Amino acid sequence: MEVQIASEVNAFKKQQVLVYFAKHATQFTVPTSNYLLSGRKVVCSGKERYLTEVRGSALDLAEQSSMLKPPLISSSAETGKNCALIWGWNRTEEREEDDSGTWHSSVVWQEFGDYHTDENRVLKKDPQQDYHLEYAMENSTHTILAFRRELHTCDPNDKSITESTVRVIWAYHHKDLGEAGQNYHGSTRGTKSLRLLNPEKAEVSPASLSYFDLTNKDVPVPDKDTTYWCQMFKIPVQHEKHHVTKVEPLIQKGHENLVHHILLYQCSSNLNDSVLDYGHECYHPNMPDSFFTCETVIFAWAIGGEGFTYPPHVGLSIGTAADPQFVLMEVHYDNPTYTEGLIDNSGLRLFYTPVLRKYDAGVIEAGLWVSLFHNIPPGMPEFVSEGHCTLECLEEALGAERPSGIHVFAVLLHAHLAGRAIRMRHFRNGEEQKLLAYDDEFDFNFQEFQYLEEERTIMPGDNLITECHYSTMDRIRMTWGGLSTRNEMCLSYLLYYPRINLTRCASIPDIMEQLQFIGVKEIYRPVRTWPFIIKSPKQYKNLSFMDAMNKFKWSKSEGLSYNELVLKLPMNVRCSKTDNAEWSFQGMTAFPPEVERPYKTEPVICSSSSCLPCSLSLALLFVVHVTYSTIGNFGPFVQ
Repeated sequence: MEVQIASEVNAFKKQQVLVYFAKHATQFTVPTSNYLLSGRKVVCSGKERYLTEVRGSALDLAEQSSMLKPPLISSSAETGKNCALIWGWNRTEEREEDDSGTWHSSVVWQEFGDYHTDENRVLKKDPQQDYHLEYAMENSTHTILAFRRELHTCDPNDKSITESTVRVIWAYHHKDLGEAGQNYHGSTRGTKSLRLLNPEKAEVSPASLSYFDLTNKDVPVPDKDTTYWCQMFKIPVQHEKHHVTKVEPLIQKGHENLVHHILLYQCSSNLNDSVLDYGHECYHPNMPDSFFTCETVIFAWAIGGEGFTYPPHVGLSIGTAADPQFVLMEVHYDNPTYTEGLIDNSGLRLFYTPVLRKYDAGVIEAGLWVSLFHNIPPGMPEFVSEGHCTLECLEEALGAERPSGIHVFAVLLHAHLAGRAIRMRHFRNGEEQKLLAYDDEFDFNFQEFQYLEEERTIMPGDNLITECHYSTMDRIRMTWGGLSTRNEMCLSYLLYYPRINLTRCASIPDIMEQLQFIGVKEIYRPVRTWPFIIKSPKQYKNLSFMDAMNKFKWSKSEGLSYNELVLKLPMNVRCSKTDNAEWSFQGMTAFPPEVERPYKTEPVICSSSSCLPCSLSLALLFVVHVTYSTIGNFGPFVQ
């Protein structure tokens, strides 16, 4: 039996299927590697589209089921509240014999229901039925259902569908629903995080597109929780401009949960081939000097993400003097069980073409500079951190290189285990614009570039705020900004065009005013150790500032007061160019803008389920696939 899930195209085994949309799917944990991904997403652009085809070697509906094309649909994305929903169905088969003695069967769908569960997980049918069956068929290997629902039903038993991550909890039983209700699924259950409204760009690349791989070679992964491994590569395309049009992760089989993220940095053009074929732990005291020349992120992939295709008018330029010749691939290995003897060969595959596109793509890293100066108290149900891409940095960089602005077409939002929600806020002349990107249901194990429904122009003098929400209820010590997944980050990677000489636009709050909150009066100067040491008062004397922050007796009220302080503190600005160069505002002090906190979401517009043709809705296709090796376990099936 195979379970296939691919955003709007989801596959489950027949006969009884129950699927929940839940805010936190903590009841079940099934590794992503258990799923075979196939199919395409619905393009949710507010325009009428057909649900595209399901594809894949295990599920070729065009040949196996002669499925009719689903009905015309349209959809849009709005913010909404978090509720839970569940649906299930049952069916009966009618069989008849024709004149030649051949038996035929057809499926009569007795029930397609909208259900929810109470606090005791008892399944109950909704008084308001918001799911509408559009299409159904079944043969000996597949059960296919296409159904429609409004994005925002305003039914307290439903969950609004937004651009945020959706946790789908699925379960099934080999028997149909009976009069007594659903059958207990047992171990046949699982979860999958999806982004239902992330529009997917159509691939226009020919099948014969050239590619090259950047992969690690037998890297021994240490038996510790976090390892960053860096490997230098030389781009094989030289002396002529090409465009990379697609990047795919090459994750070694069985290591889907080991490889947490991969970053690709552009390095100095002054390097030579002597730096190649040499790997080393990143951020290590003995790291080669050549690695320090690699600061410009040109691509980012994180766990749960898939391949990325550039829009038809944009490509990542390679092959010219201004393009990356040497790149550093940083692979973050997450090994919380301290497993020994792991050898990894993961990496990236880059597809490229000599047929040039109109614009060169660039990447800007925005948010909070990764530092111990970013910290979160323990025991907090919610704590908000902000990283600022300041108007001063954007004024200088864009004013010098692109006064008409740059165009952002995709965003990757990045945090670690304490992250709960991330928003990218955009301001112009003091007025807040529509959110550039957001994920109010952030899942550490599902991070990918979000294509923007419409490209966003960033102008000189704009400012951007990466707003991260955390929960540290399960922690008894401070959470620090850092590289480990047990540390935290608050970053946004902006893919944009045309490329300019700006690679990092970030900030970090002043540390001394943070320490004053817990009563620190003086530190030893000059600073000779890191973390630096406190001189007074007595209760903190000769402690590092990290130990002092952990010694402070944090309460929820103290944490809230600290949070209010940190969001108003002066901040150090990072405004970087390629090749370790800096814009003049680098290192300067700025103050965060006066903005409305917390961010107020747009009001939800409810749709009437009685008027589906006159409102915007989302259509989903669910496909149940049973392999022939398991058919014998479930009784007779008729083709």
